[in-house]
Amino acid sequence: MNELDTDDQPGYIERQVRRHRIGDTTIASDNVGQEWPVALVYNGISHAVMMCTPRDLEAFAVGFSITEGIVERGSDIHDIEVFFRDSEDAVLPHAEVHLQVVQQAFVALKDKRRALAGRTGCGVCGIESIELLDLQPERVPDTGFLARVADDAIARAARELPAHQQLTKLTGGLHAAAWCDANGAVRYAFEDVGRHNALDKLIGHLILNREDTTQGFVFLSSRASYELVRKSARVGVPMVVTISAPTSLAIAIAKEANLRLVSFAREKSFVEYDVE
Repeated sequence: MNELDTDDQPGYIERQVRRHRIGDTTIASDNVGQEWPVALVYNGISHAVMMCTPRDLEAFAVGFSITEGIVERGSDIHDIEVFFRDSEDAVLPHAEVHLQVVQQAFVALKDKRRALAGRTGCGVCGIESIELLDLQPERVPDTGFLARVADDAIARAARELPAHQQLTKLTGGLHAAAWCDANGAVRYAFEDVGRHNALDKLIGHLILNREDTTQGFVFLSSRASYELVRKSARVGVPMVVTISAPTSLAIAIAKEANLRLVSFAREKSFVEYDVE
């Protein structure tokens, strides 16, 4: 597979590798997750470059725009176009997502414009000062969803998620973000080299399909960092479940947002934080 092929990017590329196992060496083919620079361009002005798996980029752009507070709702985005760039002049294959947003959002974006160089493992790389950190989450409304969550919902989500991680099965190196109902059934799942990107793709998909983001929970194949909790709270997600550990700030943001945070989720166990 040619890394510069941009038609219907599969999310992975094939590479020849040399496998070493207890004194034995063999040549084989292996699959590696794609990581591309993706520029987000608002009304003709580039705002951010994120390192992403080049799939589901329209959903990613919508989710990023909402969870980063660039727009308040999906209807604030009038048009989206995705362009793949693979010219000989390009240092790397990359993509651009051009969004046309309402004038009010664009003016606000220019007023608070910051240098944001996104990286796979960090959601705030390139921020100019501590004061620009957005640590005041919206309060998640009590819609009664948490009271309806089945006792075995987390176990079911943990059991079902691997079946939705096709790229992870191929590469062993991508994160997943899934949307689950009150019974724990996985309804949607998105994968990306960055856990923040996977969540943005999921949220963007929910917004594009006019799903009620207060009537389900997010299940993540990662640790719980503050950005993931903050992004979820912005769209009213009542519960975030992660396979790995939370950070102290994630716990604090979840408490402030009135969001239920669950980590170390397994089929037979999980841990809750800041239980009153």
